[in-house]
Amino acid sequence: MKLRVTGVILAGGMSTRLGRNKALEPLAGQPLIGRVLALLSTLTDESVVVVNDEHRAAELPLPKDSLVAVDVYPDSGSLGGIFTGLQAANGDWALVVACDMPFLNPSLLSRMLELSDGYDVVVPILDGRPEPTHALYSKVCIPHMEERLQQGKLKITGFYENVRVRYITEDEVDRLDPGRLSFFNINTQDDLDRAKSLVAAGH
Repeated sequence: MKLRVTGVILAGGMSTRLGRNKALEPLAGQPLIGRVLALLSTLTDESVVVVNDEHRAAELPLPKDSLVAVDVYPDSGSLGGIFTGLQAANGDWALVVACDMPFLNPSLLSRMLELSDGYDVVVPILDGRPEPTHALYSKVCIPHMEERLQQGKLKITGFYENVRVRYITEDEVDRLDPGRLSFFNINTQDDLDRAKSLVAAGH
């Protein structure tokens, strides 16, 4: 049976280190968030963009068919964003990424979807730690996330002990994404400059 998958893009960060809304930064002729949405749309049935308030949503150049979800638990970091997106998703699963990841790897994301059977979370390991903002979550996770949010326990992986997690080993990651560019994200001007250089080099 085909998975019903929603792409969830976390766009609630304040971009404090860059000093402006990084989701709007142009890269290869389109806003950064547009690049992320375009890639996810090839793998998912719909997209949900999670923002921290309506004003933030209004300034994003989103396709008409994108859903927007405002944080249910404000100021709750990425865990709050993942919960909000998963709750808003019409699919059984949410493929969650951040809006500042311009080099998502379709092969790695497809492999994550393939590995979902029998699990509630599929997450890559990088440098010995899970990458929970580049992960696949099922609706089963919602009550476990909400319990921790209500307790103010915002570490994303904290609820993993209550669900079935499939970790993708670093060897598996490297086989599909040898440069690990999937996990490159833009926080500073230097990061943005590097992203532009990588695009110019054909990435």
